[in-house]
Amino acid sequence: MSFVSELKKFAIKGNVVDMAVGIIIGAAFGKIVASFVGDILMPPLGLALGGVNFTDLAFILKEANGDAPAVAIAWGKFVQTVIDFIIVAMAVFVGVKAMNSLKKKEEAAPTAPSAPPKQEVLLEEIRDLLKK
Repeated sequence: MSFVSELKKFAIKGNVVDMAVGIIIGAAFGKIVASFVGDILMPPLGLALGGVNFTDLAFILKEANGDAPAVAIAWGKFVQTVIDFIIVAMAVFVGVKAMNSLKKKEEAAPTAPSAPPKQEVLLEEIRDLLKK
């Protein structure tokens, strides 16, 4: 099998396409969550904490000197990123939980009884004849 045909076979598999769609949607969802946290959630939280903007919070290790920028540990950005992650994790958890509950409902749905296999019917007839 040539490299190109193997690559084509791999790329056409449903799982690869599903994964690619998931990654693209996940990236877009991440942007939505980042906007939600940065533009909607954090401003009221910062206001409640005395007008603090979390992205500006940092420990300055070395002040700016001339053209050299300041060296700082931007812990406020880290806090905002952690909040982003928690919201994404909760949203994914809720989504997966909903999908699992739908899957359980499908599995629990009763199926129509099917006719027993011919061998089983034949064995039952033999058993009934032997009883007589």
